Amino acid sequence: MSSDNSLADRPPPHPPRSERRQSLPATRPKATTDDPGATEATKCILASPSYREADQDLDFLQEDETRGLRLQLEYLRAETLLKKNNIAHTIVVFGSTRIGESSAAERHLADCARKLAEDPADASLRQQHAIAERLRDNSRYYGIAREFGRIVGRMGDCAYGGRMMIMTGGGPGIMEAANRGAHDVGAPSIGLNISLPHEQFPNPYITPEFCLKFRYFALRKLHFMLRARALVVFPGGFGTMDELFEILGLSQTRKMPPVPVILVGESYWRRAFNPEFLVDEGVIDPEDRELFWFSESAEAIWRDILRWYELKGEPLCPGDIETP
Repeated sequence: MSSDNSLADRPPPHPPRSERRQSLPATRPKATTDDPGATEATKCILASPSYREADQDLDFLQEDETRGLRLQLEYLRAETLLKKNNIAHTIVVFGSTRIGESSAAERHLADCARKLAEDPADASLRQQHAIAERLRDNSRYYGIAREFGRIVGRMGDCAYGGRMMIMTGGGPGIMEAANRGAHDVGAPSIGLNISLPHEQFPNPYITPEFCLKFRYFALRKLHFMLRARALVVFPGGFGTMDELFEILGLSQTRKMPPVPVILVGESYWRRAFNPEFLVDEGVIDPEDRELFWFSESAEAIWRDILRWYELKGEPLCPGDIETP
């Protein structure tokens, strides 16, 4: 073996990761002394959309051909965030965006009453007044949803297997109330907004880092269900019914394991949805009627959810089910 200790026999120094002692030819634009038009031509190339890296080309990412990529990104973005924050369980709350807190409902009713008093013969104003009365009466559900949000918020760090949070569609009304309840007790909560043709705002009680905006209803629905340990459904319209029947269909077919589905406000749901009629007509089976039940208070909703999991042999939270 040679004993020569010259530099040629030694390992070269580790090169810098991104810097060179001598720049490469491509790092220098063509000199205008060789071609006066070279600089302008290079500027045009650099400004061309085709020169953007693919993941930086927002126009390309909006094309029909990249829809698959957008779907993947929308799934991964939310999934990565929730996993990173150890969110294992969600209690999903849905209900009308039009059912607000009682003070707002009273103001709206007073405004409708004033307009009707000015023109009592107007049928449209009479209808608006009647609807305002119903919304005032239904504003009690805002209070129930808010109290339920407080209960889940207090228990969020007590669940087995990871954190538990309220999750809503992020809008006003009942969804606002559930997020607000968690906010009342200093607990985080999740809101999944959806992009619509008209401008909208998330409710202000969602934890900012857990407020996500979706482009695709399908991916939003997926994330509603992936961690759902219960679906609590307050009175609502088409959007609320959509989410309700989505999970009932998935549970009925066992595409997903059944979870507690609680319809809050039996008097409302008995008029809006008649499952006994569907059983009598033979279009669902009697056992499908057991996929949900009714409740009237925040405490009863929470107690029933915990009891459902205890009976299943998979307790959701430790301790006394009466105590949040």
